[in-house]
Amino acid sequence: MKNYEEKEKELKDVLERLSSVAVRYSTLNNDIVELSAHKNQLISEKEENEKKYKLLLQEHNNLKSKFERIKTKLENQSKLNEKIDELNQETEGLIGEIEKW
Repeated sequence: MKNYEEKEKELKDVLERLSSVAVRYSTLNNDIVELSAHKNQLISEKEENEKKYKLLLQEHNNLKSKFERIKTKLENQSKLNEKIDELNQETEGLIGEIEKW
């Protein structure tokens, strides 16, 4: 009879441990499902951010190109103004010489 009681007790212990393992397994499965959903969300956000980055990079390149064109125009305008100033000075010098004659 004692042997029967010991076996019954061992069986209850094993069943309790098995129940504990089943709960942990169920929890792990839930965690895996949640992590998978989170992973998919992150992948979606990453793809969206990559698209936004490409658009920003394209806009950056467009603005950079426009800036370079404006810079070139301003440099040309500055050179033109310098030439005009030089011509004005030469004209003033020539007018001064003409007035001396």
